[in-house]
Amino acid sequence: MTPQTVNAYYNPTTNEICFPAGILQAPFFDPTADDAFNYGAIGVVIGHEMTHGFDDQGRHYDKDGNMTDWWTAADADNFNKKADVFVKFFSAIKVLPDLNANGKLTLGENLADHGGLEVSFNAYKHATKDATLNTVDGLTPDQRFFLAYAGVWAANITDEEIRNLTKMDPHSLGRWRVNGALPHINAWYDAFNVKPGDKLYLPENERLKLW
Repeated sequence: MTPQTVNAYYNPTTNEICFPAGILQAPFFDPTADDAFNYGAIGVVIGHEMTHGFDDQGRHYDKDGNMTDWWTAADADNFNKKADVFVKFFSAIKVLPDLNANGKLTLGENLADHGGLEVSFNAYKHATKDATLNTVDGLTPDQRFFLAYAGVWAANITDEEIRNLTKMDPHSLGRWRVNGALPHINAWYDAFNVKPGDKLYLPENERLKLW
């Protein structure tokens, strides 16, 4: 990637993570914003790339970048069973009236979003445990964490491009990187007081519990 590229990656063969300078600006990172915003935006991206080392593909590479089966058979089996929750969940999403998302194609990226949200939210709470963050425009710090994450994936997209990306992109569409990921994050329910009957509510036993 070039320095001006707005993107990031994890390379399993070299066990490296790269964040080009281009992504270190709003809406991903704002040096004038508080921790609630930055952990919800660039923090989740950092956690996302870290999680790729342990997703359905990255877990097959060891710390030296070699393709090695370093997990126990029991751990691998349990991982696959839990990950299948996401395959089925995302495959049931209607991205268009006649088109479903591809939960198998997008599994690694969906797992990385899930791990990124969990890691970054926990890091944010640890970093601010002795600090008092303000409520801004009626939004609590925890709410602003998740709103910052959602803002990263806001986009306009045509139906034609939805079809194109659904068939070939290993990432879920931006809308579903938010509406598909957050219902599996318990802290999101607490932040917005999401209750049974609310649109995106999932019973706790249907939420992914992977990490």
